[in-house]
Amino acid sequence: MNQHRRSFSLHCIIPSLAGLLAFVLAEPAFPQNPGGAGEVIIHATRISEPLHVDGKLDEEFYQTIEPITSFVQQLPKAGQPSTDRTEAWVMFDDTNVYIACRCGTEFPERIVADDMRRDNANITSQDHFAVGFDTMYDGRNGYQFGVSPVGGMRDGLITDEKFYPDWNGVWDARSTRYEGGWITELAIPFKTLRYASNREQKWHIQFRRHVAGKSEWTNLTPLNPNWGVSGWNRFALGATLVDLEAPPSKRNFEIKPYAIARLTTDRLAVPPVDNDFDPDAGVDIKYGLTKSLTADFTYNTDFAQVEADEQQVNLTRFSLSFPEKREFFLEGQGTFLFGSGAVADVGGDMAPTIFYSRRIGIAGARDIPVIAGGRVNGKAGRWTLGALNIETDDKAAARVQQTNFTVLRLRRDVLKRSNIGALYTRRSVSTLAPGANDVWGVDGNFAFRTNLYLSGFAAQSRTSGRDGDDRAYRAQFNWTHDRYGLILDRLVVEPNFNPEIGLLRRQDFRRNLAAARFSPRTQNNRFVRKLTLEGSVDYITDNNNVLETRESVLNFRTDFHNSDIFAMSFGSTYELLTVPFSISRNVRIAPGGYGFHNFLVSYDAGAQYRISGTTTFETGDFYNGTKRTARFRGRVKLTPRLGFEPNISINWIDLPAGKFTDKLIGARSVFTVTPRMFVAALVQYASSTASLSTNLRFRWEYQPGSELFVVYTEGRSTLPARGSDLENRGFVVKINRLLRF
Repeated sequence: MNQHRRSFSLHCIIPSLAGLLAFVLAEPAFPQNPGGAGEVIIHATRISEPLHVDGKLDEEFYQTIEPITSFVQQLPKAGQPSTDRTEAWVMFDDTNVYIACRCGTEFPERIVADDMRRDNANITSQDHFAVGFDTMYDGRNGYQFGVSPVGGMRDGLITDEKFYPDWNGVWDARSTRYEGGWITELAIPFKTLRYASNREQKWHIQFRRHVAGKSEWTNLTPLNPNWGVSGWNRFALGATLVDLEAPPSKRNFEIKPYAIARLTTDRLAVPPVDNDFDPDAGVDIKYGLTKSLTADFTYNTDFAQVEADEQQVNLTRFSLSFPEKREFFLEGQGTFLFGSGAVADVGGDMAPTIFYSRRIGIAGARDIPVIAGGRVNGKAGRWTLGALNIETDDKAAARVQQTNFTVLRLRRDVLKRSNIGALYTRRSVSTLAPGANDVWGVDGNFAFRTNLYLSGFAAQSRTSGRDGDDRAYRAQFNWTHDRYGLILDRLVVEPNFNPEIGLLRRQDFRRNLAAARFSPRTQNNRFVRKLTLEGSVDYITDNNNVLETRESVLNFRTDFHNSDIFAMSFGSTYELLTVPFSISRNVRIAPGGYGFHNFLVSYDAGAQYRISGTTTFETGDFYNGTKRTARFRGRVKLTPRLGFEPNISINWIDLPAGKFTDKLIGARSVFTVTPRMFVAALVQYASSTASLSTNLRFRWEYQPGSELFVVYTEGRSTLPARGSDLENRGFVVKINRLLRF
């Protein structure tokens, strides 16, 4: 289902509405189920000497190995040859798989590439080349590696056709520019990948190139334009890579010790801490049980180098969800995903998250010491296995006892693109009652034909004193045709359902969601690429069928050929409050039923501009008052090495109980020395918490997989009576070293 992106430009409203009338009956012609393994065969070539990864294509074998040139558009003209010539090579030796690409272009001056930082999502919207491998040849899971013209690198895992970008593999790449375009070379060690134990390998492979100046997406095999970037995750529709020989089978073994020194001040702790010096050390170990099943062990884990969370505006009565950033919990995230609604999950923000890894080692805003832990995850035939056990220490300041966390996950591949599975979680010390907290459940995700998905789960919890009414279940239907879409979703959470290693934003409710979409593509319009009209009704009651929330939304969106997006939406909401709701420090909303309407317009400026990002304006009712909102989140290009990323959100609230302005102002500045070395500063001010926070990080990957971090953090109160008082401050130096055997 298309999600609108927010910004505003009045001059786009008229062509957008005219385009809708002109093209409402036009159905674009493109293959509905194109490509596929067996239709395109790619031959890997063994080379006798290691490739020198420098992005120059000056080795002799480039003159004798025939390049791959048959790239096909996904957008804007699905199924047509790419307009710019792209030449790719696949080679290997006993250590690495090598990928090289020469990306020609008729307009070199339009190349968009200004972010060298590794693992940055900006790479996806800029010019880049990427390769994906399905090393188990199951059509569902694999790896992706992308490189930009300035050498920016991004990698990720594909699990059941979903992309997880936070995995960090050990690999190398270099890019160079030439008069007619740019060149990149990649070296991916076999040790970085999991694959079958056979000497002769057969993998799915897919290439992707994005020409940002034309907003043109091309792939090795044809893909439906409706799928967008996510279509690249469908390895079953990629090519088949043959003639690849893996090194002799042996079990990979990695040791990653670390040393850390920290200086901490915490004026809010009891008793307060001032310039406390704490050196420490620990180790992570990875052992390949098989080529596709890996065991991890961590001792005395410390995540001090992790970037601070970006603050969020919350004007609801429900808790927020923050992304996981700790490396130990990132790898294998997809294995432990439960009841998510398959690839095409929509409206899942209210669905319970049965395993939310931030419940481990974090309590409130405080870090909890991790004593040790282990994890096993991977594939065994058609089975996906995951097991995790972590022991955390006590911490009096956070009122946390020593606790053991256990998560077990089992999933079975069925049919071509479907799966069924089970999950069990246990927290040895419940936060609500004496004894432990247990949760178990089963789920299924079924993909039929190209665009039809059925999914669901059923789960139950066990907590002392909360017996009965302790279940949750969900069923979702999702049809994602390019021109039309339809979603039906039913979710029930009973009053005593309590997943304590999970996240439950809302308790005791029944939800029914219906949404429909009409999204025709234009044929000959020079400006507009696609128009989308979608409507949804979200109806939420408690388990006694008393209406609590009803929300109706109508969205209109225009996608332009230059990658800009204009959107507007109209919403009508009913909200029932049974208890008072504190929306700020001095303003409370009384119990009662409230009906309100709002209007939102947004404009998303593409990555080709010096100032890009999403600008949003919203106005309308808010409970028994009014609310106006202005937001901007984007990027200001200064140089390819220096970027500025502001995040501004201002809400003007006018209620009978009082007026106030909620402000969230933040900015991230990044200076990239090389793709493996950067300095980033994140400064944030939130009026709701009267806090000003600073996070300054230096990261240097001095060799692949080994890193040095220097981190400074500071938090201050901005309450007028207290001035700008220091609340906490920390300075950390951490170094680790990867040893591979």
